[in-house]
Amino acid sequence: MQAFTGFSTLNAVIGGLHIGDMLVQLFFFIVLLFLVKKYAWGPVMGMMQKREEYVANEIEAAEQNRAESERASKAAAEQLRQTKEEAQQIVEDAKNIGEKQEQKIIESARKEAERIKVSAQEEIKNEKEKAIQALQDKVASLSVLIASKVIEKELNAKDQEKLINDYIQEVGEER
Repeated sequence: MQAFTGFSTLNAVIGGLHIGDMLVQLFFFIVLLFLVKKYAWGPVMGMMQKREEYVANEIEAAEQNRAESERASKAAAEQLRQTKEEAQQIVEDAKNIGEKQEQKIIESARKEAERIKVSAQEEIKNEKEKAIQALQDKVASLSVLIASKVIEKELNAKDQEKLINDYIQEVGEER
């Protein structure tokens, strides 16, 4: 046996091949491949398949999110445009309402001024009538006074003319 061991060692040093060792190693390698295929290769491939599906799903979700973001962006831009239009319309409506109120205020002021003017004219007319009435009362009292003076003394034409002039002058000062 030692001869066999020496021969195999000698062959190993020289670079010889041992068929028996090779067959044993080949057998264990095939068993190892079978075990790796059965217990490791399947799960590794399963994990790789899951990872591939996960990445594909993530890419698909990212594409969907991008498309949804674009739709949302377009919708937001449209909403912003509509909001701007509505705001512009509100501003224009407020401006129109302001102009209408301005016209109403001006018209109201004109009517009030006209009413005040008419009222003032009525008051002036009333005051004028009161002044005329007061003047007539004064003329009447002066006429009575003149008449009483005339009755007291008989007047010649010169005295009568003087009395009338005095009366006219007195009425002129009353005004």
